[in-house]
Amino acid sequence: MTTTVETDWALPGRTAPEPPVRPGHPVAAAVARLHAELDALAETPVWSLDGGQVRDTLAEVTRLAARVAELELRLVAHADRVGAGEAVGATTTGAWWAVATRQTRAVAHRRVKLAVALDGEHEPVLDALAQGRVLPEQARVIVDAVDALSPVLVDPEVRQEARLHLIAAAGEHDAQALKVLGRRILEVVAPEVAEAHEARLLEAEEAQANASARFTMSEDGHGRVHGRFTLPALQGAMLRTQLDALVHAQHTGDTGDTGDTGDTDTKAQPLPHRRGLAFAAWVERYPVDRLPATGGGVAATVVVTMTVESLLGGLEAAGLSTGGVISAAQARRLACQAGIIPAVLGGRSQVLDLGRKRRFHTEPQRIALALRDGGCTAVGCDRPPAACQAHHDTAWSRGGGTSVEKGRLLCRRHHTWIHDPRFTHTPRPDGKVTFHRRT
Repeated sequence: MTTTVETDWALPGRTAPEPPVRPGHPVAAAVARLHAELDALAETPVWSLDGGQVRDTLAEVTRLAARVAELELRLVAHADRVGAGEAVGATTTGAWWAVATRQTRAVAHRRVKLAVALDGEHEPVLDALAQGRVLPEQARVIVDAVDALSPVLVDPEVRQEARLHLIAAAGEHDAQALKVLGRRILEVVAPEVAEAHEARLLEAEEAQANASARFTMSEDGHGRVHGRFTLPALQGAMLRTQLDALVHAQHTGDTGDTGDTGDTDTKAQPLPHRRGLAFAAWVERYPVDRLPATGGGVAATVVVTMTVESLLGGLEAAGLSTGGVISAAQARRLACQAGIIPAVLGGRSQVLDLGRKRRFHTEPQRIALALRDGGCTAVGCDRPPAACQAHHDTAWSRGGGTSVEKGRLLCRRHHTWIHDPRFTHTPRPDGKVTFHRRT
């Protein structure tokens, strides 16, 4: 005979769920009783608990949740053994559980995997979870750490010792700290094989990282390129370090002779945006003579095609050898830098001049410019030499060279403005230059 437990769900704002279990089995009956107990507590106020009581009760509720999680995982493992999902047409236990409880499939499958692991070799972890000594996230960390131990180098007895050591450590460390301990657990329980195991683990991780390296990029049609990448940890750390060095240079103004990507103050920008600007600067400043030649022996260099009118101040867009276009102002700015070949056209796309890649001002030249100009030469600007870039007063297309006499220091903002058609600039006899916005 099957007994039925009646539950009062007629509370304000509550709806009756589907019966979670069929009462009769002791586990099913206990679950039903827990529901009834929680129903009774649903409208019991907690404001009357004092500080000590709420601390103790909250800690006990967390421990209780771990014990309930153990029961849940034990039931999941049993459901997987008996194929509970197959009876209703589900392909896997995780797929059925996700639909039945409105979990995501990814979460449900991860929890099924943990349940199966705890039902086998890792039963001591399940016992600790049942006692509330280990939290679910700690249990997952312990299982992963022990499973990562090479069966070639580590005997079952050592695996068991490592497992018990981590269970004990869970009483003092959270899941994140426990993960760190788990990575070095052999140094504690089997130091004689720890070094060999660590070497094997690192080699496997590095091989997997190299196999998963990816880089994709695509244009969105609005002047931007979006990309995704996956790198091994070493190269990722190197890239972050290089970009952060450029971010620091943007912050202090010590950017060398690289062009700026805008006229806003980078100090006020969020770090991801500043890293994006740093990455753009890194691409611009990478020495092209270190790159291998592309097909046909052509150097890996972007060619900017523009009319002579645009070079001398016009507004017509410039074309790129990659098929894109950039503004005339951007092309004029790039003409001041190395690594860009400006192909100047006139008439019916006739090549008037194919300029050579230009060198930056040398360090002695920059020192001389700093001594002479004392900082940005724009009237009203007080940026020091360290925050300035060397600008060519006379462009290469007009016979100018990279020299002190025909150069000046400009801060990032004014170096952008001097190539921007929205502004006019007028050199003064005292070496300064004035800017005015066109009306």
